[in-house]
Amino acid sequence: MSIEEILSKDTLSRDDIAQLLSAESPEEVEILRRKAYETMLENVGDKVYLRGLIEFSNYCVNDCYYCGIRRSNSNTERYILSVEQVIEAAKLAAEFDYGSVVLQSGDRRDNQFIDYVISCIKGIKEATRSEKYPEGLGITLCVGEQTEETYRKFFEAGAHRYLLRIETTNPDLFSKIHPQEQRLEARIEALNALKQVGFQVGTGVMIGLPGQTLDDLADDVLFFRNMDVDMIGMGPYLPHNDTPMGKQYETTEEIKQWRFNLSLKMIAICRILLKDVNIASTTALQTIHPTGREEGLRYGANVIMPQITPTEYRKNYMLYEDKPCVSEFAAECHSCMQMRIASVGRSIAYGVWGDPLHFRNKQRN
Repeated sequence: MSIEEILSKDTLSRDDIAQLLSAESPEEVEILRRKAYETMLENVGDKVYLRGLIEFSNYCVNDCYYCGIRRSNSNTERYILSVEQVIEAAKLAAEFDYGSVVLQSGDRRDNQFIDYVISCIKGIKEATRSEKYPEGLGITLCVGEQTEETYRKFFEAGAHRYLLRIETTNPDLFSKIHPQEQRLEARIEALNALKQVGFQVGTGVMIGLPGQTLDDLADDVLFFRNMDVDMIGMGPYLPHNDTPMGKQYETTEEIKQWRFNLSLKMIAICRILLKDVNIASTTALQTIHPTGREEGLRYGANVIMPQITPTEYRKNYMLYEDKPCVSEFAAECHSCMQMRIASVGRSIAYGVWGDPLHFRNKQRN
């Protein structure tokens, strides 16, 4: 079956998705990209939503085999911002008129950490309330697996979106990239708990993992659909030299480019299949290609997360090597994002939370 025939179908099967992911010729990939872009315009429009990214701590209780801030990495200088520093960063996002921030950190589940996150949420809400933002900035959390009770505390404090990446839905592959104490089932339970609490829920995967197949990625896309998630944040697997996987697997420029192209196709397919969800064009894309985030927008993404973490801490939040935007000041990132988004003919939706239409449409139904 041709690419055009697959894309003319009302719904896509696992085999359809795998075949789309296998597309290699420039002509076939362009057909896929164009369909995704048209689907985006029809369902969510051409606006790009900005989320000021605050990576507030790199302490982590997990020991994932791929991650640079894993607890066993003694070469990472650990830090945690003060509540005041987090609030100041959020105020900068309000000044730039982003509408929303993302609070991201390594995983911790102790009471001190939970209270700290709640203080950050409440502090941001209080500090950014204005005539334009009567409820303060929108807040997305990305702080890992927690109990439903903790999620409820975060939600009641004022956070309303949550990103918890599944990384892969293949149980065997999940067990190869995580220690035994980390379970795929626990991650799925956490996603369900987030939905139960009322969060707008996002998830995502690493693309191009060693041992990952196109069928695995097709299953991931179907998982997003069946889980009925509102947001997707995914990108290419990138190694870190201070991790078991970084030491074990060779990564050539050719492999990086393959992962980059595969990631763009995943964005396109998710847009075509999931239609009105928010899809991020992630920093990892730019790590491989100088205009990676712009390409993500061309393939159907509608969210970008400019860095507003205080510059002196960014070098210590290295999930993978060669991360861009480490030394820039927030104002430079802001200016850079404006130019990048304009370069692909897209416009920024300033001053709005930019909640996924998928969530709002579910609420109406």
